[in-house]
Amino acid sequence: MATTIINLAYLLAAALFIFGLKRLQSPATARGGNQLAALGMLIAVVATLFLQKILTPVEMIAGLAVGGLIGVILAKRVQMTSMPELVAAFNGFGGLASALVASAEVARYITESTPLDFTTTLTIMISVLIGMVTFSGSFVAFGKLSGKISGNPIDFPGMRVLTLLLTVGSLAAMVWAVMGAPDFPAVTDPVVWSVVGLSALALILGILLVIPIGGADMPVVVALLNSYSGLAAAATGFVLSNTALIVSGALVGASGLILTNIMCVAMNRSLLNVLLGGFGQEADEAAPVAGAVEGKPVTATTPDDTAILLSYAEKVIIVPGYGLAVAQAQHQVRELADLLQERGVEVKYAIHPVAGRMPGHMNVLLAEANVPYDQLFEMDEVNHEFDTTDVSLVIGANDVVNPAARHDKTSPIYGMPILNVDHSRTVIFLKRSLRPGYSGVQNELFFSPNTRMLFGDAKDSVTSLITEVKEL
Repeated sequence: MATTIINLAYLLAAALFIFGLKRLQSPATARGGNQLAALGMLIAVVATLFLQKILTPVEMIAGLAVGGLIGVILAKRVQMTSMPELVAAFNGFGGLASALVASAEVARYITESTPLDFTTTLTIMISVLIGMVTFSGSFVAFGKLSGKISGNPIDFPGMRVLTLLLTVGSLAAMVWAVMGAPDFPAVTDPVVWSVVGLSALALILGILLVIPIGGADMPVVVALLNSYSGLAAAATGFVLSNTALIVSGALVGASGLILTNIMCVAMNRSLLNVLLGGFGQEADEAAPVAGAVEGKPVTATTPDDTAILLSYAEKVIIVPGYGLAVAQAQHQVRELADLLQERGVEVKYAIHPVAGRMPGHMNVLLAEANVPYDQLFEMDEVNHEFDTTDVSLVIGANDVVNPAARHDKTSPIYGMPILNVDHSRTVIFLKRSLRPGYSGVQNELFFSPNTRMLFGDAKDSVTSLITEVKEL
C-alpha cells in the first residue's frame, strides 16, 4: 500500500513537472509554471524521504524550513544583474549533488560487502563524469559572468591535447570500473579508485572545456550546463532506481538541450563552434566622444531633444540589453513607456533571444517592473515592424542590433539574426560610451546617419527623459 502511494506521488510530481515546463513557454504563465514545478519537486522529495525512511517528519519539516529560508534570502538579495551567475552556480551544485549521491552508492556497497552489477557501475560512472564536469564548468562560467575571471577566451599551448588526454583518461577509468565490477566486490580497488580518479579528471576537464569559450557565448554555455546537470540527475536516478529523479533529470536535460539549440540558432553558430571557443571577449574601453573611433562621426543628442522625438512619435520600440540590467533601469523604462502611451504613442519591446547574459534575462527583468506581457515581442514577431517605427530606443543592447551581422563576412557575428533597428526612422542609443559589445565587435549602428547617441548611465538618462516628457 505504501509503495503504491509513493508511486502515485511520483506520477503526480512528474505531471506537475511537465505542466510547469509547458507554462514556462509564456511570460504570462511562467511564474505559475515555476510554482507548479516547485510543488512537484516538493512532493517528490517528501515521497522519497518517506520511501527510504531517511528522516523523521520533524527532521523533514526542519529541513524544509531551513531550505525555504535560504531560498527567500537569495530571492530577496540577489540582484537581476547577478541572476545569470546564480543560475550557473545552481547548475554546478546540481551536478555536484548528483555525483556525490551516485558515489555514495559505492560506499553503501562497501558497507554491505556486495558486488556491484554492470548497470549500476556504469550509471555511477556516468553520473560522476557528467556531474563533476558540470560542477567545475559551471563555476568557471560563474566566474566569467561575474567578472571574477576574464571574459576573454583563455588558451595555452597544448590545451587541446590535454583536454583530449583527460577525456581518454576519463573513459578509461569508466571502462576499468565496469570491467572490474562483475568480478570483484566493491571493497576492491577497481571501482573505488576508478570513481576517485574519474572525479579528479572530470573536475579538470570541466574547467578546460569552459575557459576557452568567450563571454559572448556564456548564455549558450549556461543552457548547456543546465542540460548536463539534468542528465547527471537522471543517471543518478538510475543508480537509485528513483523514478522521480529519472523523470525530472530527463526533462531538465531535454529542455536544456532544446534551449541550447535555440540559442545557437539565434547566434547563427553551431554548438561545436561554440564549444571550440575563441569567440567573444572583453572589449577595451572606447572614448565616449564623436569621431573617437577610426575617425567616424557620431551624432550625440540630449534628453530634451530625445524627449521631443519620443513624445511626437506614432510608434516607439524599446530594445533592452544587458546595460539595462546593469543600470537597474527597468522601472524607469516602464514609467517612460507609460507616459508615452498616455500621449497616444504605440510602445512595444523587442526581445532578442540572446540579449543579456542568460536565456530569458530581459523577459524576467521587465516582468520584475510589471511591464505588460502583451507589449513584449520576440525577434521574429517584431522585426518586420521596424520599417514603420519612428523611434527605436536601444538601452544597453549592442551585438543583437549590429548591422555588420548581415553584410560583413569578416565579422565574427556575421550571419547572426539581429533586430532590424537600423530600419527605423531614428535610432536612439543609451550607452555610457562607444565601447563594443560583449563579443568585442564594434557596432556599425553607432555611426549611422539616423542614429543618435545619448551618453550616460541608462537609469539617469531614462530618468531625465521622464522629466523632459512630463514638461512637454
